[in-house]
Amino acid sequence: MEVLLENINTNKNLLAFSGGVDSSALFFILLEKNISFDIAIINYNIRKESKEEVSYAKELAKKYNKTIFIKDIQVDSFSNFEKKARDIRYGFFDELMENHLYENLITAHQLNDKLEWFLMQFTKGAGINELLSFEELSFRKEYKIIKPLINSSKKDILAYLKANKIKYFIDKTNDDENFKRNYFRKNFSNKLLEEFQEGIKRSFEYLENDLASLRDKIVCVLKEKELEIYKNTKDDNLNIKIIDESLKKRGLILTKKQRDEVLKQKELVISHRVAVSIIKDLIYICPYEKEPIPKEIKEKLRINKIPINCRVYIYQNNFLEKVIETIK
Repeated sequence: MEVLLENINTNKNLLAFSGGVDSSALFFILLEKNISFDIAIINYNIRKESKEEVSYAKELAKKYNKTIFIKDIQVDSFSNFEKKARDIRYGFFDELMENHLYENLITAHQLNDKLEWFLMQFTKGAGINELLSFEELSFRKEYKIIKPLINSSKKDILAYLKANKIKYFIDKTNDDENFKRNYFRKNFSNKLLEEFQEGIKRSFEYLENDLASLRDKIVCVLKEKELEIYKNTKDDNLNIKIIDESLKKRGLILTKKQRDEVLKQKELVISHRVAVSIIKDLIYICPYEKEPIPKEIKEKLRINKIPINCRVYIYQNNFLEKVIETIK
């Protein structure tokens, strides 16, 4: 089993824990490697076993002297549950990371998850950035997300659990094909990995190297708080990659409709929260704010061709002179 721990270089780590196959294995791997971490678990209260899983998490935390954070929620509707659950999960993590000064969020995503995501995006119609968004290391807001098991298959992880006699729970909702991810898992990704695991791992490695080469062309000319200004690469795919990665750090995912719209209109406000503008040689990304601007400042913003949707945030934070100096 391949475990990637090189990017864990701090004692301020939080493990996203569920009591399932992957997070149970990762809990004990981190212990073996003497990596400091605490745990966070969410009870969605949709399965009777979930209380047992929380109890198991508490037992582990007590036994191994880990701080545990528990979020207990009631889901009011199963409509679009996967998205709701993800939003709840990362809202919880965001709060914990900020309030307790954690630097790394460690998740137990593995190779089967990565292939499921790839196939789901591939069948929807996606570019290389969306296809490969399950990376070992990514960034969200002010913290890193690290996936040490991303090159290990479910089969390898189960073998580790069996060899070390580690307790874990099976989530029976993983058999429900009404969830798209489960459909891809049961019908495609598991079967493909059983037969072609090494080839699939190599293909991901080659594709990620290609993506890294593209990243070398990305130039950030100014970053102040939540304002980011990049050079326009003149390549739509690469520009979308820049925008997509910035939005992910802010907890947003760019839809195909939004992608098409920003390329067509060159300006867009994403989810009423983030302004994106592609203006000649630059790409602006910042929070979208509404507030009156003094007439003389408004004129200065206009003369210097600051994008309309970015003007209030730049003015509010006194970034105008820095922006003008940067874009000259």
